[in-house]
Amino acid sequence: MDILEHNRAAWDREVERGNRWTVPVTPEVIAAAREGCWELVVTPEKPVPREWFGDLEGRDVLCLASGGGQQGPVLSAAGARVTVFDNSPRQLAQDRTVADRDGLSLATVQGDMRDLSAFGDASFDLVFHPCSNVFVPEVRPVWRECFRVLRPGGVLISGMANPVLYLFDAEKLDRGELEARHRIPYSDLESLTPEEREKRVQSGDTLEFGHTLQDLIGGQLDAGFLLSGFFDDTWSTSVLGRMIPTFLATRAVKPGG
Repeated sequence: MDILEHNRAAWDREVERGNRWTVPVTPEVIAAAREGCWELVVTPEKPVPREWFGDLEGRDVLCLASGGGQQGPVLSAAGARVTVFDNSPRQLAQDRTVADRDGLSLATVQGDMRDLSAFGDASFDLVFHPCSNVFVPEVRPVWRECFRVLRPGGVLISGMANPVLYLFDAEKLDRGELEARHRIPYSDLESLTPEEREKRVQSGDTLEFGHTLQDLIGGQLDAGFLLSGFFDDTWSTSVLGRMIPTFLATRAVKPGG
């Protein structure tokens, strides 16, 4: 199965369904960002600390796997030179819609987050990457490419799913039952039964992958980054999220500069 193509089509459908992460920000949000009043998330609920971004004026920012007309336009309105890179054409169209509506300068590029060959070495000062890495089976290539395209002293802000999110049987979890079922790393293609997998594919839902902490955090360190910030977050409406943080975020720096 072509996972990239499947998830591209799935996210295009999510735009039609009005998924939370596909709804563009309002003109009021952009106007406030132009005045310096803004906040962004890379995990479901907790805003990224503003000090993690540094001065954005005139900085080159890559919003990685971050389409949907949300983060990219806000960072552009805050003064950055923004490129939004995403697998879904419909998600990228949301960013262009906001840019056209509110007079923002913003570039969009379609592609695989594991392959940033569209960009040269040391092209960006900041990479802003929500926890969309759950949609690729390998996360270490993402970190290596982020390191390559960042300038020395550049910053990677990334969100990730805590592997515990994929440990339990999903249907029983929705009923409030905690039954450990899956090994980590997790894969929709390998961890589900053939019947469950086929149902997921036929429904057009995204295919997801739960990565180990060694690949999520150790992978950043192995790519050459130095960690300078960390927080965890949750999805408070979920059963598991009310018991343990199910998401985490890191601020990583490329040495030098």
